[in-house]
Amino acid sequence: MRDFKQYITEGVYDPNIFKAFFLAGGPGSGKSWVSERTLSGMGLKVINSDNSFARALEKESMSLNMATTDEKEIARRDAIRTKAKARTGVQLKLALEGRLGLILDSTARDVARIESEASKMKYIGYDTYMVFVNTSLEVALKRNQMRARKVPDAIVISNHKQVQKNIGLLQRIFGMGNFVVVDNNKVAEDVNPSVHKAIRRMVNRKPTSYQAVSWIKRELAKKRRR
Repeated sequence: MRDFKQYITEGVYDPNIFKAFFLAGGPGSGKSWVSERTLSGMGLKVINSDNSFARALEKESMSLNMATTDEKEIARRDAIRTKAKARTGVQLKLALEGRLGLILDSTARDVARIESEASKMKYIGYDTYMVFVNTSLEVALKRNQMRARKVPDAIVISNHKQVQKNIGLLQRIFGMGNFVVVDNNKVAEDVNPSVHKAIRRMVNRKPTSYQAVSWIKRELAKKRRR
């Protein structure tokens, strides 16, 4: 949490100010791998409750295997997940106060939540984008079995079906110009260069909304008066 508080001091000087990239895909789609190869090194702050959840489980010496049926372990794990989500919520609030450039990791299963978050960000001046990581169900199931934090196959199948159904809805929310699909069926292959270029163009865009331009002017004026 301390790291996010210090980010607020970047504020108006953050080169990625007023940009939010929603990273979406089902379990086993390889979102983390794609993120490292497309958005890593650009200075965007990552908001991901799953990472916080995994670190908390490791700290408590608990298994990352989500397929357990032990009721006590499930209850304990759910309590840790709730705390991780609350911690991530505070991180997001702090980041938005500074209008920092963000990567928000999600599954794309809950379209209503994504649309609500994107709308709130647009309201304060953010440009919002989505990088959708797509895989076949067969590949997703294989990758899930290879992960330390694996989930039951039934969840992978259910999420994959829902995520595929949501692609069109998500495209309409973000707009075709702010929506990039990454085919991640072949792990050995790097991300297509055209995808790299498209994402870099998005990252390099200057904020243009009235809210963003006005906020930046106000913050710079405050800095000059000090």
